[in-house]
Amino acid sequence: MKTLAVLLLWCLLWVLCWPLAVLALVLWPLAWLVSLPFRLVGITFSAVFAFLHALLMLPARLLGARPATSVG
Repeated sequence: MKTLAVLLLWCLLWVLCWPLAVLALVLWPLAWLVSLPFRLVGITFSAVFAFLHALLMLPARLLGARPATSVG
């Protein structure tokens, strides 16, 4: 559904201002490439924090504590 909305918005932009639509079409892969390192850093930090959480909770789990269950 999100892809359809993006496609419809791009078609509307094409009708209203086609040079801007072509520029957006050309620059989108470049913007994706520039944002890729930031995504990788975010994934790395998420993994490090998950590891630290698991490491800090290990003694409690070894003593028999159960993880909290979320309701909802």
